[in-house]
Amino acid sequence: MENILEMKNINKQFYGVQALKNVNFSVRPGEVHVLVGENGAGKSTLMKILSGAYQMDSGEIYFAGEKLDIKTPLDAQERGISIIYQEFNLIPGLSVAENIYLGREPLKKSGLIDWDLLYKNTRELLDRLQADIDPRTLVSQLSVAEQQFVEISKALSFDSKLIVMDEPSATLTPKELERLFAVIRDLKSQGIAIIYISHHLDELFEIGDRLTVLRDGEWITTDNIEDVDKNYIIKMMVGRELTNSYPPREVTPGEVVLEVKNLTREGVLDNISFSLRQGEILAIAGLVGSGRTELVRALYGADPKDSGEVIFKGKPIQIDSPKDSINHGIGLLPEDRKQQGLVLGQSVRNNITLASLDKLIDRMLIRDNKEKEAVHKYIKDLGIKTPSEDILAMNLSGGNQQKVVLAKWLFTDSEILIFDEPTRGIDVGAKYEIYVLMNELTKQGKSIIMISSELPEVIGISDRVLVLHKGRITGEYHRGDLSQEKIMKSAAGEVN
Repeated sequence: MENILEMKNINKQFYGVQALKNVNFSVRPGEVHVLVGENGAGKSTLMKILSGAYQMDSGEIYFAGEKLDIKTPLDAQERGISIIYQEFNLIPGLSVAENIYLGREPLKKSGLIDWDLLYKNTRELLDRLQADIDPRTLVSQLSVAEQQFVEISKALSFDSKLIVMDEPSATLTPKELERLFAVIRDLKSQGIAIIYISHHLDELFEIGDRLTVLRDGEWITTDNIEDVDKNYIIKMMVGRELTNSYPPREVTPGEVVLEVKNLTREGVLDNISFSLRQGEILAIAGLVGSGRTELVRALYGADPKDSGEVIFKGKPIQIDSPKDSINHGIGLLPEDRKQQGLVLGQSVRNNITLASLDKLIDRMLIRDNKEKEAVHKYIKDLGIKTPSEDILAMNLSGGNQQKVVLAKWLFTDSEILIFDEPTRGIDVGAKYEIYVLMNELTKQGKSIIMISSELPEVIGISDRVLVLHKGRITGEYHRGDLSQEKIMKSAAGEVN
């Protein structure tokens, strides 16, 4: 079958670092071509070159048999190439119809927007996806899955022949993911090609036709999905076999360092009580809406609570704000590291020292040499892959961004670290590195509270698991007594 897309010998450098080296990549009409690789492998860079967001240093792109010179995202869209990023490119305060046709609204002879035609055209696009969404609804009122359908509809409005989906399942429930797969299969039947990027390898076998692996900016292999298995893909991605998904736990938890008693927030949290020991990894599991994130945000002081007591090392403490938590040695690595954990437009150095600038100030001035010394230590100790401490945080891969957030809290001397979805959007190799770091931190006497939606991760890395259902604890399990079945029963509301 003739390819609709061919990218030949693509090269790209950033700050002297080779991001892509002679990469070749092709896609056929009506196929789902899965693109995988570790964070920093070059997947996003390759797709941003295809979409016009980046310019390649050298190479050639052919689309539908024609050589392209893509300078801007609009160039790509007008050629029939659309990309849906993990962070949607939508304006919350505008309607669905306005977002889809922004800047391209149908006009009446008078020059005014033809709202009836705008809503009609939008309705036809949504009907193609069997999406029951009112074109007049504000995007801010939509679920994540519905926003994704709006993005796909926007791509279809450009008459796209190829759609790139970057981590489309990252925040979807299993039911929403099933609906997305149905939409993808329907797009395939219409001859539309899909490039699908995901770290969830199980999905690839359900939706993919072919697979290409990138590693360290180079093409490694392209295979038919039916000819490979998960172990082969991981080996191609990381360049070695990962015999274990999780490092062994060698730490025996010590004395209780934190007690939470009757933490309550009306309608959200119902008399939550638990303890955390020194050197322990305590996982909090539960379904979407169970109150996991709300619990740690209330504990951290980011969200209000109605009542409850927090005891740190035997003494009651008052936490009404994140600053209170920082002062008591509690750090939060939030679920959305890009929006809540980092200042993306600031350097790696500034992000690491941001929460503890007082450590670096002497006579009202930040001591540059002292700051650099501290930052270099964390870059080395945590294995943060960056050409320089002055690189903007937005230019790092997801795994390295997560390490920068961790470095920030280590620099504050946090004794308790709260990890909310620590490996979301991170590849298998980088996940293992995060697990090793978590183990190392507990060896140093630090304690960790971890929220995760991935049950294998919960079982593989934690010493103890609390399960929430509708804001209540419905199960508690120790390491030797863990199973997915027990956790899921408690998550469904069956009290142990």
